[in-house]
Amino acid sequence: MAEGEGFSRSILEEIQKTEGKHSVFEEQARRMPIPVCSVFLGKGGEIRPARFKETDMVLAAGELEALKQVFPKIMAKNGVTVLEAYADDSLAQISGKRVGVLFSGGPAPGGHNVLVGLKVALGKNNVLVGIRRGPGGLIKGNAFEISSDSLKDIFNTGGFDFLGTDRTKIKSPEQFEKVKETVSNNRLDGLVIVGGDDSNTNAAFIAEYFEGEGVDCKVVGIPKTIDGDMAVGKHLPISFGYDTATKIYSELVGNLTQDAASSVKYWHFVKLMGRTASKITLEVALQTKPAIALISEEIAEKNMSLEEIVDSIVRVITERRLRGINHGVILIPEGLIEFIPEMRNLIQELNKVLAEYERDIRDLPTLRNKLEFIYPRLTPQSAQLMASLPDDIEEMLILDRDDHGNVKVSQIETEKLLIEKIRYKVSELKRHPDKYFGMSEGKIAAGPDEIEKIKSMTLSTQSHFLGYEGRCGKPTAFDATFAFLLGLTAGSLILDGRTGYMAAVTDFDRGGRVLALPLPGLITAEMRKGKKEYVIEKSLVRTDSRSFRIFADNRERWAKQDLFSSPGPIQHWGPTSRQIPISVAVDQGYKSFIQFDLGEEREVTI
Repeated sequence: MAEGEGFSRSILEEIQKTEGKHSVFEEQARRMPIPVCSVFLGKGGEIRPARFKETDMVLAAGELEALKQVFPKIMAKNGVTVLEAYADDSLAQISGKRVGVLFSGGPAPGGHNVLVGLKVALGKNNVLVGIRRGPGGLIKGNAFEISSDSLKDIFNTGGFDFLGTDRTKIKSPEQFEKVKETVSNNRLDGLVIVGGDDSNTNAAFIAEYFEGEGVDCKVVGIPKTIDGDMAVGKHLPISFGYDTATKIYSELVGNLTQDAASSVKYWHFVKLMGRTASKITLEVALQTKPAIALISEEIAEKNMSLEEIVDSIVRVITERRLRGINHGVILIPEGLIEFIPEMRNLIQELNKVLAEYERDIRDLPTLRNKLEFIYPRLTPQSAQLMASLPDDIEEMLILDRDDHGNVKVSQIETEKLLIEKIRYKVSELKRHPDKYFGMSEGKIAAGPDEIEKIKSMTLSTQSHFLGYEGRCGKPTAFDATFAFLLGLTAGSLILDGRTGYMAAVTDFDRGGRVLALPLPGLITAEMRKGKKEYVIEKSLVRTDSRSFRIFADNRERWAKQDLFSSPGPIQHWGPTSRQIPISVAVDQGYKSFIQFDLGEEREVTI
């Protein structure tokens, strides 16, 4: 089509210029300056690596004597003492080092800035080596030298696509031997593993293995996860990626709260990422003030049954209807079902039955035949619960299993399960109003006219799952800064000859404090699949935390009235661009969540 036939050639050229991650926004984002903690600034204001010294802080999540048995070399070398960075120009003179880096597990916004931070810390006289496709790539030796020019293109951008990632766990002697070969073949002096709790646990075991084998390669971990379950109190308030993900979800949930109020008829059931911890749900609730937000840890603590959860939701829906509000948003953590005691018992029993009778169940022709075979092999309580579930949920529990034969709990559509159960309960409430309404304790206070209003109530629902939308967004100003600083920290630790640590930054409200946390000090013993395993303990929502208490103290008002707020889209410059997660600010005792302070802004030269 020629110019003048419906489009301008200048517009076509503009469109083509934006191809390959060169939108106007992305081009501007690459030029954004980054705040830098003072320990990383030289006398002339240039960015350079820092050194580390011991503090009087110690970490010991597990039993010390047991940790010394599991990590004898690293414990003898480091103990469980936390290190702190201090300004020193000497590491900038080091040359000839080769440091590998890989991403492990699901992506999180900010990963590319970790790479830039590492490269800046290493400087021009050392080499950053990328490991493609995560720990699996490390085993296969899939490595390449990362150039400065390639990092300029990904600075301040989202995703893990530059290196890729996978979820391989390095456990067998053969795998460790392959890792040693990769280190030797690529002459690596250091290895940085960017990942969550399992990945950093792997980093601890690799560091111990290298020490035992006499491999002179330092190993450092970097905390990454959007779920927020990788946190260590005052030492590490949160991992990178959480801020961006929760802001993306909060914008979408804010839009849904506005839609519900505008349509005046919909109840939006929104499942949010976070299989183990409900930290995403808590943060999004504080940002948006929905009618209902379920917190898995509270439900487990209160030993609530599925029926009790359904009753509590129906009560809010009904009481809002009596006030003339027939709409709202309900937030549901992805891992809720595992925190409901009776559901957890059912899943454990199913895993056992499915493993023991796998061939028998597989050979039965229909779902009904399979269920009739399974029910007698469950406890009466679990059989009754399973029979009460919708057919599609029953089918998912039986047929959809992982590589170990266990139910894929994260794929169960909990939001749809709740919708089905709530629909039935609302129908029952309308058919038998005397059972649910009245002035006695536990009943909903309503007169005859109000009961008639309830009888005419319709329940229009929409279900959503917000998950992948938050994993690869362009990082917020906070995550871009945080990830860059973690990269600087890891690079500095390698140059300082440290191994078996995880990079950390804290004090987000007063210039930042750069720490190195001893990995064995984060590890505790857990029973997994009947065996004791040493892993980094996940950080869950604590019901005695300040952030949860603020939520709990206000949720009744949010349930009774439309007090929702829409935080809007992420700003990368502007009045909300320096916000940090509300839950983090509250739990850390900061005075405000509006403005983070991680040092003076600097133009980053790669």
